[in-house]
Amino acid sequence: MAEAAFTMELNEEQKEVRDWIHGFAADVIRPAAAEWDEREETPWPIIQEAAKIGLYSLDFYAQQFFDPTGLGIAMTMEELFWGDAGIALAIVGTNLAAVGVLANGTEEQIGTWVPQMFGDANDVKVASFCSSEPDAGSDVSAMRTRAVYDEAKDEWVLNGTKTWATNGGIANIHVVVAVVDPELGSKGHASFIIPPGTKGLSQGQKFKKHGIRASHTAEVVLEDVRVPGSCLLGGKDKLDERLARARERAKTGERIKNAAMATFEASRPAVGAQAIGIARAAYEVALDYARTREQFGRPIIDNQGVAFQLADMATQIDAARLLVWRASWMGANKKPFTSAEGSMSKLYAGETAKKVTAQAMQILGGNGFTREYPVERMHRDAAIYSIFEGTAEIQRLVIARTVSGVPIR
Repeated sequence: MAEAAFTMELNEEQKEVRDWIHGFAADVIRPAAAEWDEREETPWPIIQEAAKIGLYSLDFYAQQFFDPTGLGIAMTMEELFWGDAGIALAIVGTNLAAVGVLANGTEEQIGTWVPQMFGDANDVKVASFCSSEPDAGSDVSAMRTRAVYDEAKDEWVLNGTKTWATNGGIANIHVVVAVVDPELGSKGHASFIIPPGTKGLSQGQKFKKHGIRASHTAEVVLEDVRVPGSCLLGGKDKLDERLARARERAKTGERIKNAAMATFEASRPAVGAQAIGIARAAYEVALDYARTREQFGRPIIDNQGVAFQLADMATQIDAARLLVWRASWMGANKKPFTSAEGSMSKLYAGETAKKVTAQAMQILGGNGFTREYPVERMHRDAAIYSIFEGTAEIQRLVIARTVSGVPIR
């Protein structure tokens, strides 16, 4: 495939898709946002509406994922999360598991399992990517969930507990990262498909969260979960080769990509785009409020103290989008992140979302602190973007190591 030139201008087809998604976000997601935030439940009816129009489907996300400009997924995420972050995450949460399979699976595994993650418009399904553990979040080398190969039956037996799993326990398909060789630390991990109805997998506690409350987050407990050898992503021959290389290079300190990190590296710009959607939504509310709210006989936007805040908000959102789009284009065109551009995009967009939503609340004053206005919810939703899929501190660590060449700890 020929390399697509980097551009900040969407083509006509992309603009049509953007406007279509924006319409769904405005007409279907936003009116339901406050209700599902209060209910703290998966918005199945909204997911089904998305499936009916083809927005929640393998075909749609595959089309965006393989967009040669790299902007398809970024654009999709921004528009959906502009609508509401909790509902949008319920709609797109399956994609992290799908990316896990796309990044590590064989063509046969991709064709077999990814369609089952979505279901269809009449019977929607979701999927879950399970990596974090109670004692292993940012420190993936501390992972304890084990996968042991039973050669006689050509089965893998998994035991452990996963936490912070989006769609954990309610998913049709779970993708689980587990330790296959404890001596190799994070290089001894592999990813497994847990098919629907597999015995031994259960949902642990469901978390009651500060934000993104329409998205289901829970523990996943694995007790003697047996899956066929074909459920090891990439296959056993590929795993054995990778482990052998890791053992040979263990003394040199050479870095070998592990299954979980491959998924996160591919998804970071998309997560940044989600944060931009939240920030943009809050900025627009604040801008509209500042134009119409009057104090001392004139709109508050006439005051530099307010107008300058809005100027900073607009600038930060555009800067974040530039970083996200650059990283998205680089990823789509197989450009190496030689300066940790993926981490840069996620870090800056997440920090921007937190800052902009806080400023929006300030501009709205007391109204911003109430649930009558959406910026309070947006501020709560934005908080997660310096925590999940790599904390802000981990992103800075990745960037610092990359630009310095020093193994900073």
